[in-house]
Amino acid sequence: MKNIAILGSTGSIGTQALAVVKANPTLFKIQVLTAQSNVSLLIEQALEFEPDVVVIGDEDKFTELKEALKHKNIEVKAGINALCEVVVLPSLALVLTALVGFAGLKPTIAAIKAGKDIALANKETLVVAGDLVTSLAKEYKVKILPVDSEHSAIFQCLVGEKSAIEKIYLTASGGPFRGKNIEFLSTVTRQQALKHPNWVMGAKITIDSASLMNKGLEVIEAKWLFDLEVDQIDVIVHPQSIIHSIVQFTDGSMKAQMGLPDMKLPIQYALAYPERIQSDFKRFNFLDYPSFTFEKADTQTFRNLALAFEALNKGGNMPCIVNAANEVVVAEFLNEQIGFLQMSEVIETCMAKLDFVQQPGLEDYYESDKQTRIFAKELVTSI
Repeated sequence: MKNIAILGSTGSIGTQALAVVKANPTLFKIQVLTAQSNVSLLIEQALEFEPDVVVIGDEDKFTELKEALKHKNIEVKAGINALCEVVVLPSLALVLTALVGFAGLKPTIAAIKAGKDIALANKETLVVAGDLVTSLAKEYKVKILPVDSEHSAIFQCLVGEKSAIEKIYLTASGGPFRGKNIEFLSTVTRQQALKHPNWVMGAKITIDSASLMNKGLEVIEAKWLFDLEVDQIDVIVHPQSIIHSIVQFTDGSMKAQMGLPDMKLPIQYALAYPERIQSDFKRFNFLDYPSFTFEKADTQTFRNLALAFEALNKGGNMPCIVNAANEVVVAEFLNEQIGFLQMSEVIETCMAKLDFVQQPGLEDYYESDKQTRIFAKELVTSI
């Protein structure tokens, strides 16, 4: 029985993780559940899975949560500091970080320092502070198990391999606007951008997928997860979303991980690692996909992917700046305060104008994140 904490249990990854746990009651026990603001769903989950502790990030909803669980033997906490407290519980074996954005950094670091293995669905943690986080993982002998389908694919392809990686190919669906030009993108709406052709995801990651920023963030994450140089990472558009990523080894051989686009599979792989456990997930049928196609990613139309590569090449706090600016513009786009193409413009301006720190420490990351958010919001207001 593996004791698990799920940070962000009410989001897309969190709810699917709980479905995996429910299907395997003899293998996994939920010890901690957390959510930012969806208190009603958190209450439902707590009543069903009966964890030892639940945390609500929004402190205004603490009383409602406490009242709903008063007849249960469940400890109730609130606030960001509580997240860092619960991930160090001695009996925890694994912490699934499914929080959205920069918020995942602090509790992930706390869990690593407590010696907990991390199932990482919060890619922004490595985007913002990859050098720091991976160094801490080595120091505390902690495994970082990727949950993103692309990184899980690379991870699975590397199991049992001693050969050196020559290159990896992260596959991208191309999102809902694959093949569209700048003129079309200048008029797209929130509703159009939220209609992903293959995956069912949360709003933020769906917009990131539409702008290809999600793939850019994955490029940065892959550099740290697999200790790669920038020129060892490539992105290729694969509209069918069956090949989840590819590893090319130094002898020229290539391995790909395939499967239907369903996040429960990489979630289950991370939770059960190093074992593979049985599932009732729908199986892939080659006859349903008589052909696979591949295209070059259009970084001229979709500037965000190019900006992410630029940030990775520059290093320092530049990926942190890109991530913070992107979180701001995605929220503003979802609130219909900014156009689709203007998101890239704001990010690029932040990269050009904000202070660059070549060798940032943790406090530098926090300061860069703070200043970028302030500046990005000012830019949005001025548009």
